[in-house]
Amino acid sequence: MLLRLPRRAYVLFFAVVFLLPVCAKALNTPARTGVSLASSPVGRWKTFSSRTGEAKSIIAIWQKDGTLYGTIEHVFDPPVPHPRCIRCTGSMKDRPVLGLRILWGMRKDGDQWSGGQILDPQTGKIYTCTLRLEDGGRVLRVHGYIGISLFGRTVHWRRVDSGH
Repeated sequence: MLLRLPRRAYVLFFAVVFLLPVCAKALNTPARTGVSLASSPVGRWKTFSSRTGEAKSIIAIWQKDGTLYGTIEHVFDPPVPHPRCIRCTGSMKDRPVLGLRILWGMRKDGDQWSGGQILDPQTGKIYTCTLRLEDGGRVLRVHGYIGISLFGRTVHWRRVDSGH
């Protein structure tokens, strides 16, 4: 015997059965795939001013073919309405800061990621970079340097909860 259900019930059933797997794949983040947040820097990170300690930006980090990349997703209190990377050189010169790729080429190397570079959009300088997760994956230690790792600068980014 067939149940007589309203048409909406059938539409909802098929949407759940067929669209949910597609949506789940699109939302392929470490937290949703069972990969521990403590083991991957993929996600959204809040950066802070080393001078004032105030939040500066949100950086989105993603992985493609085993390599990490990052772009500026949000800028808190920008100095001008639509900031551009005026001190950058080459192809990045005068590009909008929002959406600007500032991190590239990072590959897993033991308990850290290295081999890539990071751009400081305030100075336009590009540094060799290493990334290391701390505090159970809630903090990302970002170390940029030129030449020797000993002579560099380290900043700490805080993971942004998925709800924010």
